[in-house]
Amino acid sequence: KVVEYATNKGLRVAVSPSATGRLRAEALQALSRAGCKRISLSIDAATEEEHDRFRGVKGSFKRTIDGAHWAREAGLEVQINTTISRFNHETIWDLVPTLEQLDIALWSLFFIVPTGRAKVEDVLSAQETEEAFRRLYGVSKTASFHVKTTEAPHYRRFVAQKEAQMPARERPAGGEGMPWMAFPAIRDGKGFVFVSHTGEICPSGFLPYVVGNVRHDNLLQTYQSDPIMQRLRAPETFSGKCGVCEFNNLCGGSRARAYTMTGDAFASEPTCTYVPAALRAAVPSS
Repeated sequence: KVVEYATNKGLRVAVSPSATGRLRAEALQALSRAGCKRISLSIDAATEEEHDRFRGVKGSFKRTIDGAHWAREAGLEVQINTTISRFNHETIWDLVPTLEQLDIALWSLFFIVPTGRAKVEDVLSAQETEEAFRRLYGVSKTASFHVKTTEAPHYRRFVAQKEAQMPARERPAGGEGMPWMAFPAIRDGKGFVFVSHTGEICPSGFLPYVVGNVRHDNLLQTYQSDPIMQRLRAPETFSGKCGVCEFNNLCGGSRARAYTMTGDAFASEPTCTYVPAALRAAVPSS
């Protein structure tokens, strides 16, 4: 009923169910009939054993694969979400052949933020993050599906640097294959807002600044006028290198990761290797 109501209001609806026993072919067919366009499912390892161990539920991998096949049969687009962290960053690339077989539209890699069950030691170092970007960029050049990152907007900086090094005739036109590159970064509080099950309004589910509640606050007005939300959309006000980086509108860093790792949502992205031109120019040559 919710999906049908939202569809009738002109919204494009996507759902992200858990891979439980209720994820059945008939349920996905009903979603499609109600107007749902896309389903996102999570696969966090290249093998069934590793995925089930990470999820803590035996059979999760198989149910996810089955669900993806049933979704495509029902006419739904399939997005696969993958959490990338210390446990899988060297092996997750072995998942790509499986993704090709699933006929997915998008592979979204979530670069872990140390909140909830996640710990700081699970977070990739800046160097490991850059290597993950390199490998993901390689996948993007050959895969039949699009790729994107979540809580890693600095992948956009990586792509921009790579494409700037190409001869002009070889550069993708308008971000071909990565259409999101044509727009400023969407990140916590910038083009994105999170509403919890109790109505709390936050910049994202990983950045627990509660700026209002939809039970008594207007969502659009809160998003537009709250001082924290406004600053999140002004990367030139950020601290450290993110504030002076020439890529800060294209990127801006993960504000959730900055908050969870430094205590300051406006601090520099902790997992970025890049040194902005303004800072390089400020260092005298030896």
